[in-house]
Parts: sequence; C-alpha cells; structure tokens
Amino acid sequence: MLTLSREGGCTAVPSTSGTAAGGRRHRVREEALAEILRTGRRLLVDEGPSAVTLRAIARDMGMTAPGLYRYYASHRDLIQALTSHLYDELAAALTQAREHHPAAEPGRQLREVCRELRRWALAHPREFGLLFAKPVTDADTAPGTAAHDSSWRFGAVLLDLMVRLWRQGGIHPPTDLDPSWIAQLEEVREHLAGEPVPLEILYVFVSCWARLYGAVAVEVFGHLDFALADPEPLFEHTVRDVLTALGETDR
Repeated sequence: MLTLSREGGCTAVPSTSGTAAGGRRHRVREEALAEILRTGRRLLVDEGPSAVTLRAIARDMGMTAPGLYRYYASHRDLIQALTSHLYDELAAALTQAREHHPAAEPGRQLREVCRELRRWALAHPREFGLLFAKPVTDADTAPGTAAHDSSWRFGAVLLDLMVRLWRQGGIHPPTDLDPSWIAQLEEVREHLAGEPVPLEILYVFVSCWARLYGAVAVEVFGHLDFALADPEPLFEHTVRDVLTALGETDR
C-alpha cells in the first residue's frame, strides 16, 4: 500500500491484511485439528479403537469425509496424532506429579510418578489401552513415526528419575548380562543425554518398567478381578520392589 509523505512523495507501507488473514487461517486450522482429536478420543472412549475412523469423525462433526482429508491424509495419520496427543497428556500428568517432591529426592518423586501412572490409567482405560496394548497397528511408536518422539517424552519422565537414582550409587546390576540384550539396550541408551549409562544398569531400568507396567496393566484390563477386589496394596508392593531394585532405601 502507498501513502503520501509530508514531503509530497509516496512511501510504501507494509500491508497487514495478508498477515492477519494467514493468522486467522492458522487459528481456524488449529481449532479444527483440536476438535478432530477431541471427537476421535470420544469415539475411542465410547465405542472402542475400531470406531475411530475418518468417516465417523466427519459424520460427528458435520463434515464430509473428503473435507477431513485436508487435515489428516489417512487413518494412520489420525491415529498417530491421537496417540502422540495422549502420550503428551500422560507425560504432563507425570511431570506434575513429580513436582510434588523436591528434585533432591528422586526416589519420592519416582514413587509419586508411578502412582500417577496408575491413576491416569484407571481414569482413562481406553486411552491407556491405545497407547500400551496397541489394539490398532497404526498406534505404533516405531522410529520415524509421528508418535515416536512423544512416546519417548513420556518415557523420559521415568527414565530421568531412574538415572538420578543410579547416580546415587545404590543399584546392584547383574554381572552376567545376556549378549542378546546388548543391541536392544544400545538403542535405549541413544535416548539418554549426558553421562553414558552402562548397559547393565539399563537392563535394571527396563526390568523395573516391565514390572511397573505389568502391575498397572493387569488392573486396568481387569485381570486381577478373579482374586483382588482392591489391587492397590499389590501395586504399592510392586512400587517398593521397583524402588529397592533402583537402590532407593528410603521408604
């Protein structure tokens, strides 16, 4: 746009109309993406993972299926976005729980994080199932997928606390690590910044996660109903065992 200057010449004044229009388009798109994920999550919770389809979301939002493809090009893209969103939500919940205790007490922080993982899973069983039971193949977190980084952001909350406990020197790792573990644990170590963690220590970390996840999953999926009306004491016992394996003696 040109305006007349005081000296009588013309001065170019940058137009803000294009910038404003671009900002509106971006805002509208972000709002639509958020609404699509909210609708997909509601379908997941109400009807199960097989109900989360582009066609079903378009129907619920009053859109045409082709219109939805402007936002997600495929069912896989949609599920990857939903998976990533849920991992980030879970990571945020664990991070908030961690802050209930000071950084100088990683054992107490980890205990609270474990409890929050169970609370979140019990409050959101369908979401937990999508993330960890992988009921649809498009929810995978293999390297190169959209959900890969978000899954590691979740994992980093637990892993960072385990590393801090290791640095306190209380872990007694196995001395006869099976060679078949080495390549697998090397991949895990790539996600750790700073001081390299010995593979034997990473083995302890992975085994602790397996025990923690198992204790949560069997409760969430109802596999303890035959024996326990209240699985919480068993879970707390598992958390104590995990902390002991990580060298934490302060109960």
